[in-house]
Amino acid sequence: MPSLPMPSLPMPPPATLTTPRLLLRPWTEADRAPFAVMNADPDVAAFLPNPLSRQESDRLIEAIERQFRLHGLGLWAVEETESGQLVGTVGLLVPGFIAHFTSPSRPAVEVAWRLGRPYWGKGYATEAARAALAFGFTEKSLGEIVSFTHPDNLRSIAVMERLGMTRDMDGDFEHPFLPAGHRLRPHVLYRLGLEAWRTQNQKIS
Repeated sequence: MPSLPMPSLPMPPPATLTTPRLLLRPWTEADRAPFAVMNADPDVAAFLPNPLSRQESDRLIEAIERQFRLHGLGLWAVEETESGQLVGTVGLLVPGFIAHFTSPSRPAVEVAWRLGRPYWGKGYATEAARAALAFGFTEKSLGEIVSFTHPDNLRSIAVMERLGMTRDMDGDFEHPFLPAGHRLRPHVLYRLGLEAWRTQNQKIS
């Protein structure tokens, strides 16, 4: 997997991606309030350490925007094209921790998603994540993209499998950002390599 070089100059503004039903776009000030409502929902935060306050939610947007500036990738704001409503966030991240599948010299790239409860069950996470994967493999020349979650998060695991990702049966790990004994510390790891993505994409097209 090629590493992501640290740029000597700021990255250009995030790209905008489109799918049949969604727009993956840069964040705006108007997104902050609905994103905070979503992040405060206990259902949305079921596999997160805790729901977020408005201040924590705003800081998350700021951290996402820093990822775009540093790496040219991050989590997009996802808008439902028909309604213009913010449905959540989907995109690519460089994990901020070291595990067996990543290192400072060879950072992993994760595909991730978080959608508001009213938008579950519509296939939006899969649809948007497919666009993010295509961006990562074609525009960023990544050799592999990973995803990970708690083993009880069956909804997210189902999305990973619909994306054609394969569980690394030797890849289970303890999330280092969570304390020992925390109920969410165990994680499973899924992987998707460039060649597997190309083969899958040819079948879909």
